[in-house]
Amino acid sequence: MSAASRAPRWYEDGALHFGLGIEDTFVPQGGPGERPIDEYELTDHYARYSEDLGLASDAGATFMRWGVPWHRVNPERGVWDWSWVDRVVDRFGELGLRPVIDLLHYGTPLWLDGQFSNPDYPQVVAEYGVAFAERYGDRVTDYTPVNEPMIHALFCGVYGYWPPYLTGDEGLTTMVRALGEGFVRTQRGIADVLGDRATFMHVDASMRYAGDVHGEHRATAERLRHQAHLVEDLVTGRVVDQHPLVGVLRGHGMDDASLAWFADHAVRPDIVGVNYYPRISTELFEEGVHHGGGFADPRPAQDAGVDGLVEVLLEAERRHGAPVMLTETAVTAPVADRVAWLHESVAAIRTLRSLGHDIAGYTWWPVFDMYEWTYRHGTAPREEYLLTMGLWDLVEDGSGGLDRLRTPVADTFRALATDARANGALPEKRWAA
Repeated sequence: MSAASRAPRWYEDGALHFGLGIEDTFVPQGGPGERPIDEYELTDHYARYSEDLGLASDAGATFMRWGVPWHRVNPERGVWDWSWVDRVVDRFGELGLRPVIDLLHYGTPLWLDGQFSNPDYPQVVAEYGVAFAERYGDRVTDYTPVNEPMIHALFCGVYGYWPPYLTGDEGLTTMVRALGEGFVRTQRGIADVLGDRATFMHVDASMRYAGDVHGEHRATAERLRHQAHLVEDLVTGRVVDQHPLVGVLRGHGMDDASLAWFADHAVRPDIVGVNYYPRISTELFEEGVHHGGGFADPRPAQDAGVDGLVEVLLEAERRHGAPVMLTETAVTAPVADRVAWLHESVAAIRTLRSLGHDIAGYTWWPVFDMYEWTYRHGTAPREEYLLTMGLWDLVEDGSGGLDRLRTPVADTFRALATDARANGALPEKRWAA
């Protein structure tokens, strides 16, 4: 159904909506030299969920991107334990805080052998998404089927960091095909349950490249620019004969029948989410220097500030023709730097809106600090991996728990989020109706 033939949705009212997120990376598989990552466990969110959602409400957020711990709610195929999620969803309702559900934030359940490379993965993840929608669809209508699918593809399928530890173009193709099919089946399954009430926010990481991108690194930089959008291109039916990476996919196991399936079952985003971190989202190519990328061999990062932010938001708007949201942003830095980025990034978005661009939301990620993914391959206590990037700092309480310490970043966010005049609908815009 087109926007013109249904009632306007919450993000179509012309206002700038402010939201927060709780870091929800789940890679529950451990092994020699590898610790499981469960950010909810690391940040004490399982015990303090009620307080944590209250923090978001207190900061003036009207929505929260929040992830379901699939590995916990689905301990066996077809077996569900929703008891903790029930309490969380009830708390969202008590606060009047809109949940935007991250269904998949990197990890699969422990029982799924081969993880994303398991041939049953697309059906299994769709069963999970549909089960959630059937249980909570009366209260939860906004979904991200897969958060940052290209980061999934890189970490699990190119760099071999996370299960199923695939590498190279063959690993990339395996991951892209599996993630894409699961994405499509999940979105279509939820839409079957909720009908026109369902809203789908497609979210991926912005990946920018600067420096020597027109010299010796030109071909690599050009490929990476296209690769950053590959899963979204696939699920929206855009990987056709003219696509720059269709040859890579065909050369590593994706046949014409698979490509035709995606074209025939294409899904579309209602909202396009862009994750942008000014100090890490732009990688720098240097003349005479070659890096493989990732944790093992990273390229240096360039702080692209608001210029990079504006570029990625406008690119998302151009590519998809749908409302755009900044779905993650922050700087890992002292409070003063966090406050400065809040002001700079919000000002940039307000300027874009004043020029007629359909930027509907702003999300600071996360509401409180998180722990670096290198925790998985480390041995030090969790405090050694703390990333200070929240509105609240996490502080060890001396007995294994974590206190939430409010910072001036929270006060700044609240002031910006509750400024009705600055965030209201602009009269000259033609909003969807």
